[in-house]
Amino acid sequence: MVSKGVVADDKKTQTAPQTKSEAAQQAQQKVNGRVLKVEQKPDVYRVKVLQKSGRVVSVDVDKKSGKVTKEKKDE
Repeated sequence: MVSKGVVADDKKTQTAPQTKSEAAQQAQQKVNGRVLKVEQKPDVYRVKVLQKSGRVVSVDVDKKSGKVTKEKKDE
């Protein structure tokens, strides 16, 4: 029997974010940094994250699949 719950240690398991807060958490886990801003777009949440190196990275979190993809690096 397969559980549908979120397994924190399994990085392959992704759940669709229901809120900006959940999207921010997923993005933060992916790029490892401090969340600066979360924008809600029609199909994705766009999350800006400040990394320890000083780079700001924008990532998209898909609202349906929960997939996190890097958008671009701002400097």
